[in-house]
Amino acid sequence: MYPEKLLAPGETIAFELKPHWRALLWPAIVLVIEVFVATWAFFAFDNSIVRWIIVGGGAFILIWQVALPFLRWLTTQYVFTSRRIIVRRGLLTKQGRDMPLSKVNNVSFEVSVMGRILNYGTLEIESASDDGDLVINDVPNVEDIQRKVYELHELDDSRRRGRGNIPE
Repeated sequence: MYPEKLLAPGETIAFELKPHWRALLWPAIVLVIEVFVATWAFFAFDNSIVRWIIVGGGAFILIWQVALPFLRWLTTQYVFTSRRIIVRRGLLTKQGRDMPLSKVNNVSFEVSVMGRILNYGTLEIESASDDGDLVINDVPNVEDIQRKVYELHELDDSRRRGRGNIPE
């Protein structure tokens, strides 16, 4: 959950997302295969040096193909507030990008065949700023998110223009 203390005064979180769970499919498959293969190989060889090599190789694969993708997924956040879009990534080193809703020109999405089956896609938010477009991959329910971003943009536009009593 995104810390409220990092929001501007009067800014509220509309919704938060993580990348789609399909990003965890490959690490899960690798984990299952590795457990079976490494267990078989460990008990197939009586030589302790070969067993240590199997354990070391298994640990390397476990870290590289299972733990790191899981941690990347776990530490990635897409936060949509009443005033901006926030993307945060990283565990040890952090990467972040914020885009004010006032700079949003267009919001589009792309859904592949697999995305249609698993309900995810890519959200592209075109910006009026010099920073360029914001492309967010693996967005669950991307069509609903596109619609919600447009609604947030309209509410922010109304708030900035002082039209009526728009709730924060």
